[in-house]
Amino acid sequence: QVQFVESGGGLVQPGGSLRLSCVASGFTFNTYYMSWYRQGPGKERELVAHINPDGGSTNYTVSVKGRFTISRDNAKNTVYLQMNGLKPEDTAVYYCNAGRGRWYLDPWGQGTLVTVAS
Repeated sequence: QVQFVESGGGLVQPGGSLRLSCVASGFTFNTYYMSWYRQGPGKERELVAHINPDGGSTNYTVSVKGRFTISRDNAKNTVYLQMNGLKPEDTAVYYCNAGRGRWYLDPWGQGTLVTVAS
């Protein structure tokens, strides 16, 4: 059974950093692209970043480029999102999933809440 367990969120001041983790199971992790998504208050879920199966290629939405870094550890079935220079507009629930935005695996995890505020 597919499962995603996200962690690492919290309250951080503007300019601060957080590192999110997502442990995945129920599919062959090292053969899938992995992505981070976020859903802010009153907004639709958006794709934030994705990484290819061997970790050698990444892609970011414009609003986080240069501030966020996606990485993965295939031995641990884990994908990470290092977030630096956080802004209030980064406040959202962050989710991971397989693929790179055109499809996803069900069910989604519970997500991890990131709140950027002073």
